Amino acid sequence: MSLDFEPTMAVSSKTAREIYEEVKANPARARFGFGSKLAVVNVDFQQAYTRPDLFPKTAYITHPNQIGFTNQVSALARAKSMPVIWSHVAYKADAGDAGVWGTRTDTPDSLQNIKQGSDRHAFDPRCEIDESRDLVFTKRMPSAFFETPLASYLVWHKVDTVLVTGGSTSGCVRATAVDSLSHGYRTIVAEECVADKHESYHFANLTDLQLKYADVVSVSEVLAWLEAQ
Repeated sequence: MSLDFEPTMAVSSKTAREIYEEVKANPARARFGFGSKLAVVNVDFQQAYTRPDLFPKTAYITHPNQIGFTNQVSALARAKSMPVIWSHVAYKADAGDAGVWGTRTDTPDSLQNIKQGSDRHAFDPRCEIDESRDLVFTKRMPSAFFETPLASYLVWHKVDTVLVTGGSTSGCVRATAVDSLSHGYRTIVAEECVADKHESYHFANLTDLQLKYADVVSVSEVLAWLEAQ
């Protein structure tokens, strides 16, 4: 059966950053907005992804103060009795728990070769984690929700809004944001608090998140909302 029309897809000579800036300036949809109680989900601030001085093949920096902003947001959320969560990814030494993900590649810098207790698994020392209050866990797959205690933890804390920070924007941040929305949460991404390896991936995914799955807002807006609670 033949079609009587040519399938089309919009094309543009603009960069991913330019398209994102246009969407941000002229949002096509109403916001989800903040609810009454927020949880901060800080995704994979581990050295494998935050320390290009140690791991130049896998680490990335989009905003130079990404971790500083994330610490500010996390500290203020704690002060307002709102939960803060930190995930990082790692596998068994033999990668036996990596599943089909482990068949993708087997290079020294691949995900399935990040072992628990390794320098690549360790959180960046700049992260201000409160071990006595924050939820900290290791995950295996992109989303911080997948096979982790996160979903039940948010229910217990009666959260209605999830703020996602971390990396990468096109990978684990996006997966976590989509799952957050799918679980019924107002979902927010703080623009300066997420990062990726290349600006095209970063801004293309911020655009898609903004249009579909989350409110992409400035960290100053997040801090102002928290201050007002």
